Amino acid sequence: MAAADVVRFVRTRREATVLLMLALVFVGLTFASEYFFTARNLGNFTRQISVVGIVALGQALVIIAGGIDLSVGSVIGLSAVTAAMLSAATGLPAVGLVGAIMIGMAVGFLNGLLVTRLRINPFITTLGTLSVARGAALLITNGNPQRFDNWAAWLGYGRIGDVPVQFILLVILTAVVWFFANRTRIGRNIYAFGNNARAARLAGINIARTRLLVFTISGGLAGLGGLLLGGMLTNANPNLGLGYELDVIAAVILGGVALSGGRGSIGGVIIGAALMGLLRNAFVLLNVSGYWQTITIGLVVVVAVGADSLNRRQEDD
Repeated sequence: MAAADVVRFVRTRREATVLLMLALVFVGLTFASEYFFTARNLGNFTRQISVVGIVALGQALVIIAGGIDLSVGSVIGLSAVTAAMLSAATGLPAVGLVGAIMIGMAVGFLNGLLVTRLRINPFITTLGTLSVARGAALLITNGNPQRFDNWAAWLGYGRIGDVPVQFILLVILTAVVWFFANRTRIGRNIYAFGNNARAARLAGINIARTRLLVFTISGGLAGLGGLLLGGMLTNANPNLGLGYELDVIAAVILGGVALSGGRGSIGGVIIGAALMGLLRNAFVLLNVSGYWQTITIGLVVVVAVGADSLNRRQEDD
């Protein structure tokens, strides 16, 4: 492959561009901080990208289908406190685990119903449920953190061999979602609907059922993310996951998923999540102010969406 072909491939494929950026930041941090390339820091890095990556998998399906889910950060908090309270009340860890995922799926299902039945714009719908889910988490806990049992801490910090449990879950779920999106009829329908809703409807695709499904999956994965994040902190704070929706959406868009829907790869989403996690890790290691962290993440989102719009315009021309 000629050098010009390589440049063209990197320029036109978002995944390749982000992977190159990821490699450059990784190498730069290796020299910038003596603590970066240590087992402890790399373990923390993989855990951090795992939570964002798992939630981003569901978000990607929603965006590919032409929607958006702003409620995932609040679902993380609500699911975490629900899991902790159910586990404490029953003494059964499995109840807490299932409860976290089920409450997330319930919020996602509600989002899907509001979008498909009442035809409310997904942005407005999930903006509303973002507030509702956060308020519910504060209400049932009276604003107090809920302590997790040891089983949740194992999910947060446990290892199988030398590999964090969270990262193993990320790899498994990435494979499952990739297969679902690329090798099943429903997955192909999601792309078809996001690319051209009118054509998909004429082709006989059940639009309402498809959108209901992707919102439910997104909620369930956000619920699992809340469980893992709470396990890392060994307690479930009702404000857990605050602002996570920004990191998740940024990871999805950076990974090459078009905000207009119909395009994107699951593998690219994980690359985007890795870049977001690496940037967060860099901020901590280099002692960057939290204010600058917020500004930088916001700029990353704007640049990613701007690049996608520019590529779309060039393709249309």
